[in-house]
Formats: sequence, C-alpha cells, structure tokens
Amino acid sequence: MTTLAQLRKAALGLPEVEEGTHFGMVAFAVRGKGFASVTKDGRAQLQLPEEAVEEAVAAHPSGERLKRMGKPIGFHVPLEDINGKDLNALVYASWAHRAPKRLAATLAQAQTAAEGPVGDLPAGIGKPATRALLGAGIASLEQVARHSAAELLALHGVGPKAVRILGEELAARGLALKP
Repeated sequence: MTTLAQLRKAALGLPEVEEGTHFGMVAFAVRGKGFASVTKDGRAQLQLPEEAVEEAVAAHPSGERLKRMGKPIGFHVPLEDINGKDLNALVYASWAHRAPKRLAATLAQAQTAAEGPVGDLPAGIGKPATRALLGAGIASLEQVARHSAAELLALHGVGPKAVRILGEELAARGLALKP
C-alpha cells in the first residue's frame, strides 16, 4: 500500500519534474508534459507505452488501462493496491515515456554509471544516492554545494547519512551546502 506522499517523492526525485494540478488532480509533468496524476479517490494515473501497460495490468489485477477519447494512454491503479517498489518503477517508466529522449537517456546513463567512483563524490554516500545525484545532474562536490540539504533530501535515494557525508566532505574542502 502506498500514498500520495510516496508517489510525490518518486516523481519529484526525477529530473525537471514540476508538481501542479490537472482537472483538480495532483499532477506531475516533465518539461510541460504530464506523466502522472492522482485522482481525488486515490487512483494513480500513469501515462505509459502500450507494452508497459500490458505488464502493469498483468502484475496489478485491480489496475486498468487508461483511455482518453477511446485511445489507450496508460494505466491507473488504486494507490492502496500497489507496493512502493512497483509504484516507483511505474512512475519512472511513465516519466521516461514522456520526458524528452535526451533527458531520459541521460538519467538512464547516470543510473548505470554509478557502479564505480564518480568524480569527487565520496563512495560512502552509497550507490542509490550517487545515482540520484547523477540523475539530477550533480556529478561533483562543487555542484553539491549549490544545493541545500533539503533539496538533496528531496532526491529519491538521498538520505540523511548521504547528506551528512557530503557535508563533511564539503567542509574538508572549505565548502558548504547552500543554506
């Protein structure tokens, strides 16, 4: 079972996502293209390619194909009927489907590039945090210093331990996080 808060964290942890409303629903868009929303009755609506819709329908019996004017555009499922890991994967797939191809490719590349050391980012922050930073276009401590702790914590995969380690590494170099 998941909540709007978890969907929000997953969506806003992706590059260039903005939260707004669409027909009274909480909605998320990448560069102006909507990719996810939540209805007032708690159903997540995700714009997905047809093959991803097929997989989602097979994996989540309470979910259904989402159609607009008879045309299939995605998948919708009650938030209470989906676990967090599956929701995160669907939000990412929806974002990747609607994001500009170059932006989606950059994030996909960043996620696989985090296998070894990346720039001067400390290895102690962990792979999820490294992938999250790379996905947000942050590949060096100098770029980390341009963000506040709250901004970093908002990235899906960056937790308090990673922020503490980054802060310590910045301090050792005479830098600090943005207030």
